[in-house]
Amino acid sequence: MVSVKRFMQDEPALVDATRKFICGFSHLPDPVVAVASRAQSKTAQVAWVLFGTAIYQDRDIPEIMRLLSAFYEAFPEEKLWTLPVPAAGAINDVVERTFEGRDWSMFEHVAGIFWSVGLFVRHHPDLVAWARERSPEEMWRDLGEIYFMGKAAVRPKACAAIYRIVSAEPLGLGVQCRMPEGSARKALHGLPPLPLTMGARRFLAMFSPAREEGFADLAPAQKQKLMDVYGKALCPEVPYTVAHSLQFFLEAGADDFVCRERTKRCAKCPLYEYCDYATRRSR
Repeated sequence: MVSVKRFMQDEPALVDATRKFICGFSHLPDPVVAVASRAQSKTAQVAWVLFGTAIYQDRDIPEIMRLLSAFYEAFPEEKLWTLPVPAAGAINDVVERTFEGRDWSMFEHVAGIFWSVGLFVRHHPDLVAWARERSPEEMWRDLGEIYFMGKAAVRPKACAAIYRIVSAEPLGLGVQCRMPEGSARKALHGLPPLPLTMGARRFLAMFSPAREEGFADLAPAQKQKLMDVYGKALCPEVPYTVAHSLQFFLEAGADDFVCRERTKRCAKCPLYEYCDYATRRSR
């Protein structure tokens, strides 16, 4: 696989199209943040981001937004963490009503996640102060307390939660954390790995230095490194913008893929001439 630097030198037109695609989706609200922002207090918004991030698995964007909205309507604001906690049956009922059944890989875990997020907030009742007093690495460690935030070395959900908390709107909530010295001069310094969503994986397989060798065949650590290095190269000022925008690439939306819905069924997409899916569908 060629280096990111070499790839960008050899493919200037594709890189330019990629940057335009990223820019076009940079102001589209994050699906979890969009629902969490309905809460009145910043602590409640952070708490709902944590819950939404933890349950975001094996469902498309509209479905997760519907489910998180249903949970917020059933247990609004501080009901996520105030005592007495809702029974498992009440929590599961929200999922069953929203998805019309229990056919979801996360169904048996949702109540545990709900209670775990609530316990985390009771341990850290001012989540704005919690973030302000911690570096991203310390936030990452703390989030390991939450069920389904992960216990492994990478913890992708914890990484995604941190970016959703500290990034500026509409990418995140804009809550400040304690950044390491020199972070303003070095992109990604002190921040966790960029979220490697399914949209980002599809994108890297089609439009990155790994497109010839096969992105799917790379080791997990290689995939993450490519995401971080390529993201930083594409948007040095705010690399998370790349991860934010790529989550919508060929991701199911209300009627079609999110990217197709927003680009006149690919016709207005900067990547039109490079995307095999677009060219196949337009024939």
